[in-house]
Amino acid sequence: MEHHAAPDLDADAALAALEWLVELGVTEAVGDAPVNSYDLPDTLARMRAAEPAPEPAAQARPAPELAVVRPQREEGPDPVAVARAAAERARSLDDLREAITAYDLCELKKGAKSTVFADGNPKARVMIIGEAPGRDEDVQGKPFVGRAGHLLDKMFAAIGLSRETPDAEGAFYITNVLPWRPPGNRDPEPLEIAQMLPFLRRHVELADPDLIVLMGNAACAAALGQRGILRLRGKWAEAFGRPALPMTHPAYLLRQPHAKREAWADLLALRARLNALAP
Repeated sequence: MEHHAAPDLDADAALAALEWLVELGVTEAVGDAPVNSYDLPDTLARMRAAEPAPEPAAQARPAPELAVVRPQREEGPDPVAVARAAAERARSLDDLREAITAYDLCELKKGAKSTVFADGNPKARVMIIGEAPGRDEDVQGKPFVGRAGHLLDKMFAAIGLSRETPDAEGAFYITNVLPWRPPGNRDPEPLEIAQMLPFLRRHVELADPDLIVLMGNAACAAALGQRGILRLRGKWAEAFGRPALPMTHPAYLLRQPHAKREAWADLLALRARLNALAP
């Protein structure tokens, strides 16, 4: 039997790859035998050769087209307008947390275990906006507590910032665009971002940070109306009336360790901008 060498992975990289698959919603391996992805074309050819030929009638029948049907709200309130009104009524972060928890017009809430609001020091000068909760965040009810969250803590500790400290000068505050986990950790959809954007805008107003960090594409889409984090990262912009720095998500850095060098440059730029602003 021919054996194929596995790609070189150290323990941390292998664990990161496995956790990434779990984060995507993979729960089991499917197949009677392992498939070597490097030999995939030959494997597929052998599998297809072993399949019985389709019957003539089946060959003549055209493949059905799948229609993508999105739920339509023919009656009832506009979910964005309801979110906007609820957000505007919030006079404190506690009010905003209650308003988000009570908001029932986003379908994501039905499948989530927790409403993930925020973590860290709300008086911090730096506010980090991520994308959406993952599995660990959904279970614990806090943003960025999984493997990506641990990396994020190490990254910001390297420039003297922590979510644990009571000192506003050395703290950061963190939230997400969406407070509920999308199924299978898929990317947030435009409608979901639009629904929760009034809450996010009010969140920034109430926390009143000096600087914002936009972690990943969904955060940039919500705050800047743009996507393409690899193009946007490291370039200062303005979001919600404040200086904002797009950065690659820690989950991306776990998959692409070579990008940590650019992330370190972004962290240094953040530290320099923070030092230049009077507290």
